[in-house]
Amino acid sequence: MSLRSALLALITAGPMTGYDAAKRFAGSVGNIWYASDSQIYPELRKMEADGLLSTRPVPWGSKGTTKTEYTVTEDGKAALGDWVASPLTYTLERDPVRLRTAYLEWTDPATARQHFQEHIEHHSRVLQMAEEQIEEITRRTHPTLRRRLETYDDAEARRVVEFKLMAYRGVCARSQAEIDWAEECLGTLQAL
Repeated sequence: MSLRSALLALITAGPMTGYDAAKRFAGSVGNIWYASDSQIYPELRKMEADGLLSTRPVPWGSKGTTKTEYTVTEDGKAALGDWVASPLTYTLERDPVRLRTAYLEWTDPATARQHFQEHIEHHSRVLQMAEEQIEEITRRTHPTLRRRLETYDDAEARRVVEFKLMAYRGVCARSQAEIDWAEECLGTLQAL
């Protein structure tokens, strides 16, 4: 249900075409829940069939063609609210980084160091992205957030902003912990 819920949350900011949803997804909620365009478009159609989204044709181009614009229905809003209120479920852990680390004796020290350096580089990029999102959220310059906040009074808008900040601060904390751990592992490798 998470892709569906992420799309519902995104489209509650206002009506958008599938193309708009895919592009905005990548630049907002896609930072914390990845989905490819090839997953998004079929899910939008399923959500429409399930009554969570309504559609209407909107003009596109100069030849009289149209695109489909999606809007969240009352059933869609209810489904999103139910999902947010439902208990969290945690999946069993599958951690390829820790699994590989547990068996580094099967490779040479240079390759082991490379794994940790790549881990640091990856999480440094994630950390930078999250910090940029925090800046846009704080300044309220992110286009999807600005559009969403137009529907709220000041007090509710502050809450919405804080919820987004909490999510991205969590991303920052997790990535910083991963960087710290990988740096510690590099130090341990050096001492071996």
